[in-house]
Amino acid sequence: MLPPDELGGELGYRFTNRELLELALTHSSYAAETEGEDDNERLEFLGDAVLGMAITTKLYAEYPELAEGMLAKVRAAVVNEQSLARVANRVHLGEYLRIGKGEDTSGGRRKPSILSDSLEAVIGAVFLDSSYEEAARVVLSLFGDLVDEQATDPGREDYKTRLQELLAQRGVRPRYESSASGPDHERRYRVQLFVAEDRVSGGEGTSKKAAEQVAARRALAEFENGTPGA
Repeated sequence: MLPPDELGGELGYRFTNRELLELALTHSSYAAETEGEDDNERLEFLGDAVLGMAITTKLYAEYPELAEGMLAKVRAAVVNEQSLARVANRVHLGEYLRIGKGEDTSGGRRKPSILSDSLEAVIGAVFLDSSYEEAARVVLSLFGDLVDEQATDPGREDYKTRLQELLAQRGVRPRYESSASGPDHERRYRVQLFVAEDRVSGGEGTSKKAAEQVAARRALAEFENGTPGA
């Protein structure tokens, strides 16, 4: 088990209240074996709400073309056990957990159910340790790429391909120029989209791919409205 404080580097957040972080990392199996220890289930409940709000707000603000039903579909594709566990593995959350001996022996640190619940608990702990705004920042640093990918699902709305096909009919191709800023754990990408020498649109995201999709989506809207160029 790794020292809890090191998790802050993975999250891009440093806890002020170390005991709160330790609680977030305490699985019920550990609490059951250790007298006087509480588990992280209440923090999980809180974190679930914070996670949902942060992702819903991003979707509402950045994807105005998505109807309510599609917004709900995208959110469900992000806020689920599988996605949460994948993000938890990316920050090596399992290595920080306090779990019971039996659960540890049976591979509990790799179980998607434990990882997803514990990640929600950590998000809840960030909220209590700081503010909703800071918790939302952490959520989007962890899930921003996934939100953008689901909202621009190539199987449903591959804006780059659609734009390329549209422009191919006119004998031109789009060109993307990108730049990145911010620390590694909070990287932001900005993309400018050009057709010939004209800048048509721009986009921003937590990955180059996501930023390009945003720029392509905006360019498509411009062309469909008959007013390319921005």
